[in-house]
Amino acid sequence: MYVSPAFREDDLKKLVDFMQAFSFATLVTVVDNIPTASHVPLVTTVHDGVVKLTGHLAKANPQWQAFGQAESLAIFNDPHAYISPSLYEKRENVPTWNYIAVHAFGKPQMITLAESPESIDAMIKAMVSFYEPAYKPQWDALSAGYREGMMAAIVGFEMQVTKLEGKYKLSQNRSHFDQSNVADSLLQHQDMTVAQVGEAMQKNLSDQTQ
Repeated sequence: MYVSPAFREDDLKKLVDFMQAFSFATLVTVVDNIPTASHVPLVTTVHDGVVKLTGHLAKANPQWQAFGQAESLAIFNDPHAYISPSLYEKRENVPTWNYIAVHAFGKPQMITLAESPESIDAMIKAMVSFYEPAYKPQWDALSAGYREGMMAAIVGFEMQVTKLEGKYKLSQNRSHFDQSNVADSLLQHQDMTVAQVGEAMQKNLSDQTQ
C-alpha cells in the first residue's frame, strides 16, 4: 500500500484498536499464481508486542491450500468519505477521498479438527467470545455431533503478523482551517460511515493541539 509520510500511522495500539473495531477483513492469498480473496471476520490479539489474527474459511474454499506456504495480506478498512473541494478555503482545488486502512501481512497456519481438535475448539471459542459472548452457552449446549460437523467443514487459521501498515488519510496535508471545516461537514452527515471519518479527523486535530 502506498502511504505518503503525511498519512502514515505506526502506533501499534491505534492500529490494533482499528482492526478490532472494523474486524470484517479481506484476506488475500496467491493460489496458483492468482490473487484470491475472501471476506472474513478476524479476531486480532496482541501478546508481548506480537499481533496475531485468528479466523476460519469454509473447507470448500480453496484459498486455505496456500496457508503455510505463501504470505497473505489481511486488509482492514471501512470508514471513508468523499471530500468536496467546496470545503477548502481556496477555490483552486480538486475532489479527493479520506479513509483509514490497515494492511497486515503474515503466513497463516492451518488449524483443523482432524489434526488438532483442541486448537480449533479454542479458535471457535475465541471468535464467539469476541463477537457474541452470550452465544457461548448455546454453542456448548449443541450436540457433540453437530458441533463436530460444523468444525469439520471449516479450516481455521492463525496468522502472526510480520508487517503492519497503517494509512490514516485525514487531510493532514492541509491547513488547520481546511481540516476543521472538512471534519465539521462530515460530522453532520447522515451516513454513519462518513460521520466516522469526521470523528477520526476531529480526534486527530485534538491530538495535534496536545
